[in-house]
Amino acid sequence: MSEFERLFDAARLPAGEQMLEANEAERTALAKRFGLVAVKRLTARVTMAADGPTVRATGRLEADVVQSCAVSGDDLPAPIAEPVALHFVPALPPSAGEVELDAADLDQIEMDGTRFDLGEAIAQGMALGIDPYAEGPGAAEARRKAGILNEGEGGAFAALKGLLGD
Repeated sequence: MSEFERLFDAARLPAGEQMLEANEAERTALAKRFGLVAVKRLTARVTMAADGPTVRATGRLEADVVQSCAVSGDDLPAPIAEPVALHFVPALPPSAGEVELDAADLDQIEMDGTRFDLGEAIAQGMALGIDPYAEGPGAAEARRKAGILNEGEGGAFAALKGLLGD
């Protein structure tokens, strides 16, 4: 079960735009899962359409998360806004041989029968929008205090520069 479960059935898709919004408990669980300080908001506006036995979901997800600065560890607010373009497909039957995938297959999400979890796909989309190397305003000072040199200040050429009197 997903922290942000929103199950739909391909045989009975709702008409029009759907608004998905994570509640407080779901946001807390998602923050824990993705190693964030907090998820303050997660919403998605999505329209679903059947395409033969598959479902295409398009729209936009928006989130306000708080993550840790990659250098200082300070809390860093980070807005996320990503387009949603999902393709839910029937699961492949088990086979004894290899399955060769082309580029279009890589963006497909298998359904469980005719059911799919749009919320889980949105949660994963949010996670992909997180910058794992985000730096806050205190990053430079944290590097200086830790004795971490900036690019160009270390290495063999920096040592030569000091010998040449520059």
